[in-house]
Amino acid sequence: MKKIILPVLCSLLTIMSVLAQDTFSIVAVDEATGEIGSAGASCLDDNQFPGSGGAFIISDILPGRGAIHTQSFYLAGNQNNARLRMEAGDSPEEIITWLAINDVQGNNSQRQYGVVDFDDNGVGRARAFTGLNCLDHKGQRVGSNYAIQGNILIGPEILDSMEARFLRSTGTLAERLMSSLQGANVPGADSRCLNEGVSSLSAFVRVARPDDSEDDLYLDLNVPFTAFGVEPIDELQNMFNEWLLTSVDEENIRSVRVFPNPATTIIQIDLGLIIPAERSLVEIYSVTGKLVKTGKLIQSKTELDIAGLAGNNMYFYRIIHNEKTIANGKFIKSK
Repeated sequence: MKKIILPVLCSLLTIMSVLAQDTFSIVAVDEATGEIGSAGASCLDDNQFPGSGGAFIISDILPGRGAIHTQSFYLAGNQNNARLRMEAGDSPEEIITWLAINDVQGNNSQRQYGVVDFDDNGVGRARAFTGLNCLDHKGQRVGSNYAIQGNILIGPEILDSMEARFLRSTGTLAERLMSSLQGANVPGADSRCLNEGVSSLSAFVRVARPDDSEDDLYLDLNVPFTAFGVEPIDELQNMFNEWLLTSVDEENIRSVRVFPNPATTIIQIDLGLIIPAERSLVEIYSVTGKLVKTGKLIQSKTELDIAGLAGNNMYFYRIIHNEKTIANGKFIKSK
């Protein structure tokens, strides 16, 4: 699903800058897999602002790099500038500092941002910003690899619940993002939706793997609008559950091992006893998402020469069987 920023959003800019208060959201990264995630919901939807995609409008993911949420009196110009700063290599803290000085309308006090990325060693970084003139309740929760932010909330418990569920949940980044959204699945989480008895009117969840293209993400689900009284997070959960059924990795994914870690000249790839080596291969990516090495797996246990990779760096691997990813992870290449 390709993100639409221009030219459709330009036609919405004046209206959205006054009314848009995309309210609760989370951006996060998974250091073990190199995945980048984005999820959120709002009491504004695509019916009110055709072409916006509802809450989806705030989400911007750069696979292999990071993610940005720009919300509260949304302006496409600020979102585009934030992307340019991330593409230039700025850290989340640097991006938010730059936006404060260079707000398109000179009014950073109304904005809210959440930014995450990987540093040059593949370690997650996260920052958030909430302007003093965002509408109450407003706030943020930030950890080493996630940022949660919201405004026009029924209360601080929405942010607390989202954070607690993200931290407690197990499984993939996608599953943790959905769990976090469920933490806000209460009537009036976005206080404008209280009279309708729902948390919001639109919701989305997205995850990019290091090798994804921006218009073809590993997970990209959006509920742009719902009928009166229908909970969009529940609708999104149903879509997510269906997606899980069609995207489950091989049954024996946990039998795959890649070692040693750190490694110097060779890594061992053990597919286990049940997964056949035929039609299997491994891809190695840098922390910026660049494919740097591929290799065929000709037997259940295969050695891969990594001597040519730059030392003292983090790399991500993806193991593919029958054109389907069955395992991914990371390793350190020592000198």
